[in-house]
Amino acid sequence: MKKIKLEIVGLSYSQKQSGAYALVLGEAKGKRRLPIIIGGFEAQAIAIELEKMAPSRPLTHDLFKTFSDNFNISINEVIIYNLVEGIFFAKLIATNGDKEIEIDARTSDAIALALRFGCPVYTFEFILSTAGIILDDDSKSSLLNPAAEEDESLEPKAPQSEFSALTLDELQQQMNEALGHEDYEKASRIRDEIAKRGEK
Repeated sequence: MKKIKLEIVGLSYSQKQSGAYALVLGEAKGKRRLPIIIGGFEAQAIAIELEKMAPSRPLTHDLFKTFSDNFNISINEVIIYNLVEGIFFAKLIATNGDKEIEIDARTSDAIALALRFGCPVYTFEFILSTAGIILDDDSKSSLLNPAAEEDESLEPKAPQSEFSALTLDELQQQMNEALGHEDYEKASRIRDEIAKRGEK
């Protein structure tokens, strides 16, 4: 089957599922979007790498990357290869230079690792046609499969936060403190507040 390359379009808080996030992947040469619901920890791992934040101690995915580098193991690509009852299945295509192997992984972990290894993410046509969203010329979306979408918006957004009254300097200071205390969930919320103000 022909592989279709995906890129990260956005990461937003799920409005329908408490404590969950919607990771939106987009067709590299097309208008279709693939929303995937992921947990808070995985969302933090992805957001930290997207924003190039520097946690005071390595996260699990950072540890995996360091371990792999030290043993000359690399990930060449990630493939989201199946969709069963609303659950996406992914695999890592890894190599040590001599042989290539496939490793089963949760899709959220696979994406977090793809970011750290700088490798491409692919899927297949049947997954995009089953669970994808098509954007028309007015950037309005129509669902191909309503059950696959858990968030109402494709744009990264944050809910009303407790940081609304703070200045940008205060937000930056609080984010640095949160990172210092390894409170990545709080740092992620502050980052969303800073980003939201930048859009205005």
